[in-house]
Amino acid sequence: MADIQVKIINRSANPLPGYATADAAGMDLRANLEAAVTLQPMERTLIPTGLFMELPAGFEAQVRPRSGLAIKQGLTLLNTPGTIDADYRGEIKIILINLSTEPQTIQHGDRIAQMVIAPFVQAQLTEVGELTETVRGEGGFGHTGKS
Repeated sequence: MADIQVKIINRSANPLPGYATADAAGMDLRANLEAAVTLQPMERTLIPTGLFMELPAGFEAQVRPRSGLAIKQGLTLLNTPGTIDADYRGEIKIILINLSTEPQTIQHGDRIAQMVIAPFVQAQLTEVGELTETVRGEGGFGHTGKS
C-alpha cells in the first residue's frame, strides 16, 4: 500500500476526513450545513462538505454511499461512484437521495458519504472494424452462468 499526499482546504467546522480503521479504503465525508436539511421520500439534494482538494496527477477520488446510512435511513448517493478528477478545484458536494418511505433529516457534521482515493489510467482508443471473438460474445446483463 502506497501513501500519497493530498492537499486539502477545510472550510467547515468538521474534522478532516480520515480512515476509521487501519485497513479502511474510504474516508467519511461530513455534511457542512448552516441548518438541517430534511429530504422527503424520493427527494434528492446537493449537500456541501466545505472541502476542497488537490489530487496528484494520475489519481481520482471516488465518492461512494455509506452502507449504514443506506440500510438504516434509506439514504444513498446518485451518480455512484462519483468521480472527482485531479484537476477539479471546487467544493466537494454530495448528491443525496432519500429512497425510504419516511422523511430523513441530515444534520451538520453527519457522515454522508465515503471517499476512496485511487490511481487510474487513461486509455488510448483505437477504432477498428471488428473485435476479437470470445466464448461469451455479446451476452450480457445476467447472461453469464446461464445455459
